Amino acid sequence: MPASAYGTWESPITPESIVSENISFGDLRSDAKNLYWLESRPQEGGRCVVVHRDPQGKMRDITPPPYNVRTRTHEYGGSAFCVDEEIVYFSHYADQRLYIADGPTKISPLTPEGPYRYADSFIDRARKRLICVREDHTKSDQNAELSIVAIPLAGNSHGEVLVKGNDFYTAPRLSPDGKQMVWLTWNHPYMPWDGCELWLAELDASGRITTQKCIAGGVNEAIFQPEFSAGGMLYFISDRTGFSNLYRWEGNEAEAIYPLDKDFSLPYWQFGMRTYCLCSEDEIFCSYSDKGTWRLASVDLKAKKATQIACPYTEIGHPLCTDLGVFFEGASPTRPFELTLFHNKTGFFEVFKSSTKKEIAREYISVPQTIEFPTEEGRTAFGFFYPPQNLEYTGKQGELPPLLVKSHGGPTSAASSSLQLKTQFWTSRGFAVLDVNYGGSSGFGREYMKRLEQNWGVVDVADCVNGALYLVKKGLVDKERLAIFGGSAGGYTTLSALTFSDTFRAGASYYGVGDLEALVRDTHKFESRYLDRLIGPYPEKKSLYQDRSPINHVDKLSCPIIFFQGLEDKVVPPNQAETMVDALKKKNIPVEYVPFEGEQHGFRKAENIKTALEREYAFYKRVFGLEF
Repeated sequence: MPASAYGTWESPITPESIVSENISFGDLRSDAKNLYWLESRPQEGGRCVVVHRDPQGKMRDITPPPYNVRTRTHEYGGSAFCVDEEIVYFSHYADQRLYIADGPTKISPLTPEGPYRYADSFIDRARKRLICVREDHTKSDQNAELSIVAIPLAGNSHGEVLVKGNDFYTAPRLSPDGKQMVWLTWNHPYMPWDGCELWLAELDASGRITTQKCIAGGVNEAIFQPEFSAGGMLYFISDRTGFSNLYRWEGNEAEAIYPLDKDFSLPYWQFGMRTYCLCSEDEIFCSYSDKGTWRLASVDLKAKKATQIACPYTEIGHPLCTDLGVFFEGASPTRPFELTLFHNKTGFFEVFKSSTKKEIAREYISVPQTIEFPTEEGRTAFGFFYPPQNLEYTGKQGELPPLLVKSHGGPTSAASSSLQLKTQFWTSRGFAVLDVNYGGSSGFGREYMKRLEQNWGVVDVADCVNGALYLVKKGLVDKERLAIFGGSAGGYTTLSALTFSDTFRAGASYYGVGDLEALVRDTHKFESRYLDRLIGPYPEKKSLYQDRSPINHVDKLSCPIIFFQGLEDKVVPPNQAETMVDALKKKNIPVEYVPFEGEQHGFRKAENIKTALEREYAFYKRVFGLEF
């Protein structure tokens, strides 16, 4: 095994292999014994396709080109299709209309053209209608009006409004007898993970609401994933105790069914997110976060007893009870996301599709170490540390590896312990990577998430800095070769860390926020008041926005930065990156700008993902003087 400079190792994990042989999954559904899911395919320009698997295991695409199954509701989308009696109802990205797919050759529009977007749908079979969240953009994007509507399956209707009046809605669900409906709703300035309300309504024979009441939630309680069991029992998740746990609605009160100081929910960044499923009136399968690692458990509802299931995965997404077993997407530090059936009677995990065709020898894979490190005010923060790993190389004697600190997006999100080829791209070349679950991250309880209130750009930056310095102190990385990178909100943390600290020597911003004032003025409705909690109300706290905007403090920057930006980004418009780049050029600081036509907030096209990785690697090689 030759000794070679860290950061220069040759690796079989190439940009080409990452994009050409990699897909992502979402929106898992079932219809009796049939399974359906969404695949996002970079090699098809990021097109999202509904795929069907029959009981014999045969798989086929339901939505052929040019159909792209994506909704822009809330801009982040999610839950873009539903299934009933082997018929798929989906949102097409190009025009945001709903379509009906009765087989791959018979696709027809359900809704007419108009300024509407649809998400989170289900079929009310008895009344021959589809119920969903509708977003009306007649006025403007920032003043879009949301409602819950019923759309007749006969077609040619934008829908009859069932519920309206609040800023946001999600998760409408119908009871099995069709007599009740629930939904979640919230208003500015709150985000759904800050506080939202669970409403329960009675319906008449025609499906119109007769009475309705709020049964849980509020501005200081977040509700997640309301679901009716087959017998009509209502379940949901609430964080009223400080941790998001499972409850059921019994008469006029909520009963905790599995109290635990762990989080069972996720932030509602997208429609249709799930962490549990109802397999019978007596059993629930659920997942929960344990310091960033997800566990799988079975809850006996009669005995009110839970059993943790020995599971090969540390990331568990969209669990769904079917006639075949529990269907979910799972991943671990050594396994990419896989579509899996858990046969609960035998305990067997059946994997039938992987998110990548790229097979990587275990000796090339860096397995993360969960670390806890001290940070500001005597607190503890968390992260996943990936040391360099390559079976063909070792570092030079007396040399320590460069460190790339990853600041995740959201910022109300979390680092993942799944096998991520982009992370392994770096570690297999001799870089160390620290993926930080800074204060404000989800999965550690409500109080941990609240650390970021009024402190975005402060707590997250301090935790990224302290995480890097912790590894330096441990003698694991080179203190002279520390870099930070992140996308979206993680891009803001990256730019803030480079501006307001001198810890890092370089950084990479992927569609990151440089100007908080521009963000609060220009962004879409879903996030337009998000910063009220993270920074403070605007314009009352205008000076604070200015103080924490990296664009206003380029005089404090003294290290190279590379910017990657989608030119159709509505969340963080390109002018933010371009303004920052121009300011750095005037100061003669090395800076690179890599814009991508046709990309939005996050890159979907294979050629762009590949280019970004190649340019970022070339950037670090120049900055750190890596010699081969």
